[in-house]
Amino acid sequence: MNCDIKSQTAEELQTQFQTWEQPTYRVTQLLSWLYERRATSWAEMTNLPKVLRELLEAQFSLQILELVTKQGSRDATQKFLWRLSDGAFVESVLIPANPALYGEASDRHTLCVSTQVGCAYGCRFCASGLEGWKRNLGVHEIVEQILAVERWNATQPEANPQEQFINNLVIMGMGEPLANYENLLKALKVLNAPWGGGIGARKITISTSGLAPQIRKLADEPLQFRLALSLHGATDEVRG
Repeated sequence: MNCDIKSQTAEELQTQFQTWEQPTYRVTQLLSWLYERRATSWAEMTNLPKVLRELLEAQFSLQILELVTKQGSRDATQKFLWRLSDGAFVESVLIPANPALYGEASDRHTLCVSTQVGCAYGCRFCASGLEGWKRNLGVHEIVEQILAVERWNATQPEANPQEQFINNLVIMGMGEPLANYENLLKALKVLNAPWGGGIGARKITISTSGLAPQIRKLADEPLQFRLALSLHGATDEVRG
């Protein structure tokens, strides 16, 4: 299967476009379709030449998450259940700004994102591991959660353009994020990049149950993401 276009960085796309003898500005146009207009098909990208769209379609997939159910709560939190291309399911949760914490005029729009189908760690307080670990999410499946929720936001009658975009991420949905380290980091680089999601690194929090080697690795990354530790007990016996 072809890799998904949303798993590619701008630099990788520029290299590919050079092999096709396409000008650099075409990459900028493509990225605008993906991350500003949140396109769901190649046909929508009308300012790209047809021959380029055909090359893209032959080289890359453009997978879209299927919304299965959505549940809302009194505080306007929304939980989305997505079906992936292989039939597996993951969840994302949209969390509105809390006026008590951030003020009535806060523009904070937080999304809680999943990184795996299931989880191998079996923390007792978390339902993600009840059926065990199935697989890691691909880069595009992590990125697409943000785009899919932004598309949903855009359909809401009272949402203004600024309210459509996610500007705060917490990586604490289904799965252990640091057990899917490489895919997670590449997805976050796409979501942080000005040509991608444009979300500041300090507005991205990665939650972990405590994978020490990966925490050390994360600390050495040039992008300074926030880290949250889910330690629900003071001893290994309680945590287990």
